[in-house]
Amino acid sequence: MGNARNIAFWVVLFLLILTLFNMFNGSTTTAASRNLSYSEFIQRVEEGQVASVTLDGERVLVRGKDGNTYGTIKPSEEDVSQRLLAKGVEIRVEPQEQSGFMSLLGVWLPFIVLIGIWIFFMNRMQGGGRGGAMGFGKSRAKLLTEKHGRVTFDDVAGIDEAKEELEEIVEFLRNPQKFSRLGGKIPKGALLVGPPGTGKTLLARAIAGEAGVPFFTISGSDFVEMFVGVGASRVRDMFEQAKKNAPCIVFIDEIDAVGRARGVGIGGGNDEREQTLNQLLVEMDGFEANEGVIIVAATNRKDVLDPALLRPGRFDRQIHVPNPDIKGREKILTVHARKVPLGPDVDLRTIARGTPGFSGADLMNLVNEAALMAARVGRRFVTMDDFENAKDKVMMGAQRRSMVLTQDQKEKTAYHEAGHAIVGLALPKCDPVYKATIIPRGGALGMVVSLPEMDRLNMHKDEAKQKIAMTMAGKAAEIIKYGEEGVSSGPAGDIQQASSLARAMVMRWGMSDVVGNVDYAEAHEGYQGNTGGFSVSAETKQLIEAEVKRLIEDGYQEARRILLEKEIEFERLAQGLLEYETLTGDEIRKVVAGEKLGGEDAGGPGDGGASIIAIPKTKPKSGKPDAGLEPEPMA
Repeated sequence: MGNARNIAFWVVLFLLILTLFNMFNGSTTTAASRNLSYSEFIQRVEEGQVASVTLDGERVLVRGKDGNTYGTIKPSEEDVSQRLLAKGVEIRVEPQEQSGFMSLLGVWLPFIVLIGIWIFFMNRMQGGGRGGAMGFGKSRAKLLTEKHGRVTFDDVAGIDEAKEELEEIVEFLRNPQKFSRLGGKIPKGALLVGPPGTGKTLLARAIAGEAGVPFFTISGSDFVEMFVGVGASRVRDMFEQAKKNAPCIVFIDEIDAVGRARGVGIGGGNDEREQTLNQLLVEMDGFEANEGVIIVAATNRKDVLDPALLRPGRFDRQIHVPNPDIKGREKILTVHARKVPLGPDVDLRTIARGTPGFSGADLMNLVNEAALMAARVGRRFVTMDDFENAKDKVMMGAQRRSMVLTQDQKEKTAYHEAGHAIVGLALPKCDPVYKATIIPRGGALGMVVSLPEMDRLNMHKDEAKQKIAMTMAGKAAEIIKYGEEGVSSGPAGDIQQASSLARAMVMRWGMSDVVGNVDYAEAHEGYQGNTGGFSVSAETKQLIEAEVKRLIEDGYQEARRILLEKEIEFERLAQGLLEYETLTGDEIRKVVAGEKLGGEDAGGPGDGGASIIAIPKTKPKSGKPDAGLEPEPMA
């Protein structure tokens, strides 16, 4: 379809130029087609058939009395003016220079216009890259100059180990003798690997601000074009620029766009991308020495990169940039809160404790949301309440105030969420309940959020079992209160979350004695959308599904047992949610214990922690309920 449009465009452009050419040369062509011999022209003058004559040098343009026009060429020594005057013919004389210029313009102007249009569109097709229409194979790497908004290592926090390794590269560029006298060589490349939003690009900008050497930046997608060989040409040109400015740093963002493993995919791979990768491999560590050029690249898909790209000599260092821990989150919040006026009640350590699993980008968004909320109500500084409301919005979604729920819907949501909270409080290995709400947020009609007391690094078998029980408590609560026939589609997200966790226990973590210590994640068809890998027998699939079903059923029965034992507390919390709509962790404990909250509205600060588990009751959409939030499997 795109090719057809391009062909049609060029056909229309050609016809337009042809029409323009004919317009400029129409008069000349017409006159030339009616040229007469000089003797015939003299004969018509003698016969009185000529009305007027225009003399243009040796050329004579004649208009007859019948209205027709024609032309002829007179001899240079011949003077016809006397003969014309004698016959009463009107004579006009035009300057020869003007006529020659206009004639020349009429011939060459269409070609000039055509060449100009061709250059313009070729430049547009190439994205206006360096070198204009002839710069198709030139590098698009930009020399970064941080005159305004310069970033240094002081602006990077929470990833101290990654920063230390990159500081060593900067020190090597500043003082190479310190390392070379002991035989050390400058690293050729550093690969930054980590989840999105952890600060990989920010680290690269900090290197540019600290190094004091030329810093080129380019995206991996800037190399690959539709024509084979263009990407390889751009790689060569980029390294030529870098060598002229050595020592320097070249930063390639999202290198997985060009560095994917060769020979994979349908048809064996992409020729253009593979040629570009081959040229990059040769330039980084090939036959010729590449001194003084350090490649820094960033990706969050290290698993798809070509093994030849990851070997020492190309990327000597692979620097992991993880999500920050509680100390790192506090430092990051301190960096982002520098330009925000904070109230006296703001405690960044408490905020860091209550934002587990947040990346640097998430924390920056949290500070920005808190500032926007404070500005919305006209405050001059940001308070702790603004941070708490911003945290709720980021973790649970914005409140859907326009959604009107009936009393019956509110009641079912309250009992559903109360079931989650009661079971979560009763089981010791479950994370502390941070907040419970029956106010619609995001795609959920209600939600219970649990946060661990410290950063979670792994998950144990008893913790996973109790988490499944807490997840299935919503359905158990609905069945206890309304019976088997009164259960709603709300537990759809809970079932999906519990199934995902149970499958991870059986297929990845070896937590089933029946299945054993075998990794079936890639072999099991359809697991987490994976349809590749080798197949397993039908008996093994049945065994896996039976174990998954058993773990979920055991969790459901455990949740049902706890809710029947704590029927009074269950009823108190459901009524408390109906009255206050949102309760924090401390307020939930008071309501369960039968204490009064003094009539205050809920929604104050809750408990802190590390990773978030949200258990929503979802609203059906187009006949299919929302899947809810899926837990992140722990290694």
